[in-house]
Amino acid sequence: MREGALIRLRSVPDSRFRLFLLHHAGGSHLGYRGWVRHFPADWEICLLDAPGRARRSAEEAFREAGALAEHMCEIVRPELDRPYGLFGHSMGALVAYEMTRRLSRTPPAWLGVSAWSPDPGPEHTEPRHLAPSARLRETLAAMGGTPRHALEDPALWSFVEPLVRADLQVVDTWSPDPRAAPLEVPLSVYGGADDQGMSPRRLAGWADHVRGGFDHHTLPGGHFYFTGRTEALVDLITTDVRAALA
Repeated sequence: MREGALIRLRSVPDSRFRLFLLHHAGGSHLGYRGWVRHFPADWEICLLDAPGRARRSAEEAFREAGALAEHMCEIVRPELDRPYGLFGHSMGALVAYEMTRRLSRTPPAWLGVSAWSPDPGPEHTEPRHLAPSARLRETLAAMGGTPRHALEDPALWSFVEPLVRADLQVVDTWSPDPRAAPLEVPLSVYGGADDQGMSPRRLAGWADHVRGGFDHHTLPGGHFYFTGRTEALVDLITTDVRAALA
């Protein structure tokens, strides 16, 4: 396994379920550290980092969703010895979907996607990863999720910007393969009622990509709707996973 790609804050050797969490564009596993304590004690929670961040900062970030998904599959394949699930927010959602398609021999028992949709949107016609630096910073500030000091400090922004652009290229250029059969995996969708880019109506498009059961939850807030209400979202995830396992 690549160094630093999978982080376990608490090891649960006899866990009955293993959940992998995938981060948003420009993010890392750090955004999920506060989530772990809210999950059931007999679950093992694995936080994943894509190349280009945290302990993987020396590695080149991916710019294409399929290649990133295959890379992350290599990370998790040794860990698929028990029922497991994938959850991703924003970029993590589309990567989790693409991973599920590739893990057909040992599919997840559940897939959770948050704040991203397979339906095309304005990011395809006006790619954010090609925007001028000032406009890109404005876009990120409006979405939330990126620390304000990372956007305002010139030295820090010069470090963050290449990674953000690489991740956004993954997102802006992705669309599901129209030839792909719907997933035979229970799928839960989560999003914010006030997310301007990922409205509940757009998120409902996931229903066309699954035959294994579908739940759609809308919570108050924008793109990072779970800020300040992590426990409520984890409760929903836990309920959906238990229903899938049952």
